[in-house]
Amino acid sequence: MEIKKAVIPAAGLGIRFLPATKSQPKEMLPIIDKPIIHFVVEELVKSGIDDITIITGRGKRALEDYFDYTPELENHLRQSGQLDLLKSVEEILNNTSIHFIRQREPKGLGDAILYAEKHIGNEPFVVALGDTIVFSETPLTKQLIDTFYKYNTSILAVEEIPNEEISSYGVIDGDMINDDIFVVKDLVEKPKPHEAPSNICMIGRYILTPDIFDCLKQTKPGHKNEIQLTDALKILLEKQNIHALKIKGKWYDIGDKSDYLMAIVESALQREDLNDFKTRLKKIL
Repeated sequence: MEIKKAVIPAAGLGIRFLPATKSQPKEMLPIIDKPIIHFVVEELVKSGIDDITIITGRGKRALEDYFDYTPELENHLRQSGQLDLLKSVEEILNNTSIHFIRQREPKGLGDAILYAEKHIGNEPFVVALGDTIVFSETPLTKQLIDTFYKYNTSILAVEEIPNEEISSYGVIDGDMINDDIFVVKDLVEKPKPHEAPSNICMIGRYILTPDIFDCLKQTKPGHKNEIQLTDALKILLEKQNIHALKIKGKWYDIGDKSDYLMAIVESALQREDLNDFKTRLKKIL
């Protein structure tokens, strides 16, 4: 079955970026001139996804406004001949359907995904966290979709993480079957480094079979008294195989301030219109 739908959980409170996130969603923090979530949606569209559900929460109205047409702005850009800017504003809107569902209370990533069940139906789908960015030649979601078509199982995007950061992520225990594919044997949510089965961590991109919804309904609150996707995946693992793909690309967790700054630098270094920034950065270094 072709994968055409995706869910972006974006209902978190953004506490690590206070006070900036007191009045705006963390997902709307800019990477130069694009908000974080724009990069996520762009990755999905480039991977062939044309139906995206964004799970929001209280105070996230800016996300809905951003992914909507603004006739006054678009007419002004059109009439003033600023067609490149017009394209940057309209391109995503013209290529995908974006829907919004509000998570009524912050009960965890697993609970947020469960809100999308009726829209997803009985189809495999992508989950892309709204605060993670990957710079790669082949869009990360496309890498996962290609792997799904090969194995026909849920696919987790993973990366090696330094030991001191392991307690911030879900960790897999798995057998490597080639240079970048693991068969998952177990998963642990945010373990202490000395208790982790490996340093291979999930990094915010998933292909999930629709069976995950029943598993989420069976999942009891875990870490932080929230419904954890990792715990639901453990239940799913009892019923079917799960594979993990070691990503090709540079991944940034925007929940981390250093990663946020690095993502800005990475984006700037890729842009020809910011060559002067490269020169200034070399002087600083």
